[in-house]
Amino acid sequence: MASPTAQKVLGAVSRDDMLSLAGELIKIPSFKTQETAVARFLGDFLGQRGYQVQLQEVEPGRFQTIAVLNGSGGGKSLMFNGHIDINPLAQEWKRDPWTPTVDGDRLYGAGIRNMKGGVAAMIEAAEAIRRSGVRLKGDLVLACVAGELQGGVGTSYLCEHGPLTDMAVVPEPFGADNVVTVHAGSAEMAIHTIGRARHMNRAEESIDAIEKMCKAIPVIKGIRFRHSPRPDLPGLPRVNVGTIIGGLGRDHDRSEATYNADFCTVVVDVRFPPGTTAAMMKEDVERALDGIKKEDPEFQYEIEMPPPAKYQAFTMIVEPFELPKDEYILDCVLRQYRTVAGKEPRGVGTVLPWSYSCDDTSKLLKAGVPCLLHGPAGGIESATVPDEYSVISDMHQVAKVLALTALDVCSLPK
Repeated sequence: MASPTAQKVLGAVSRDDMLSLAGELIKIPSFKTQETAVARFLGDFLGQRGYQVQLQEVEPGRFQTIAVLNGSGGGKSLMFNGHIDINPLAQEWKRDPWTPTVDGDRLYGAGIRNMKGGVAAMIEAAEAIRRSGVRLKGDLVLACVAGELQGGVGTSYLCEHGPLTDMAVVPEPFGADNVVTVHAGSAEMAIHTIGRARHMNRAEESIDAIEKMCKAIPVIKGIRFRHSPRPDLPGLPRVNVGTIIGGLGRDHDRSEATYNADFCTVVVDVRFPPGTTAAMMKEDVERALDGIKKEDPEFQYEIEMPPPAKYQAFTMIVEPFELPKDEYILDCVLRQYRTVAGKEPRGVGTVLPWSYSCDDTSKLLKAGVPCLLHGPAGGIESATVPDEYSVISDMHQVAKVLALTALDVCSLPK
């Protein structure tokens, strides 16, 4: 049974206010590196409501929003951390992606699943506490960060410059009935094959970098990576060749189809389990490509890990994440979930397929902030599915769980 204070806060959680905020977030495009408009909107929104707001400039002209609901003092602090950059849009949307649309229990719009629905839920949790008039002892920090889709640019900046907290929750879109404490690492790399450009009338003298890459791709996909098997993560390590581009020179000039390509690039993502490192993954890729080189003296390659920013991929390595089972934040979220939902969660710890994903929790944990993942479900499989949506009842439930989590954590003595 919830305490009178908890009941007061739960009664202040507003579905309508949460949906209104989520709708405003949908209307503002915020693809990775283009988050500043949303950051300024949130800065104004939260500043007008009495939060201590800081716009952090993570890169020149690029901002993220950090807002603090100040406590009265003496309590532990808690962070809700959600990213405001969104995935590229898939084709075949049937709705205008920039117009929020409610249909039954779904809110449709660009970026709402990954992860503006979670951002709206975490802000509504803080707003319920503020509206209720309950004063926390510890600070509640809302970190609306940039560049998670680049491997954690914004949270890395936050970890270096602060503010950091005693604990954190990241409401990634893994489902309101799941509490996730394990995720894969990600090593993204640009792999280049290098050829010799010649006009097509001298094709016999050329080395086609695209042809060489065609040799490399099946080898990359077939690599048996070194790792210690984890029964809870049977699909790791796994590799995906996500992007390919070829042309003349290192900028892949594609204006001369009469010349063969002398530079071809694929951007590859390798997901790997705890206990394995990105360096090991790169060594395994090098070993496989060296095998091609032994058979084909004309095969030349280079690897850049992480890829340069011009490829708009991850610019940082994401290490695997595993929260120790005895951390207070896990026990706390589970208790608050039971209070709100009246049942046990569906999944706790490793929850597939979501634990094959990666996110900012590993950076927070490395910085000394115990954290976990608990956020609303949505979409079908991924954020790039046309007509992206978040489940409204999940958003509402998560907001309640997060509000009670803040009451609990921020009441603990510092």
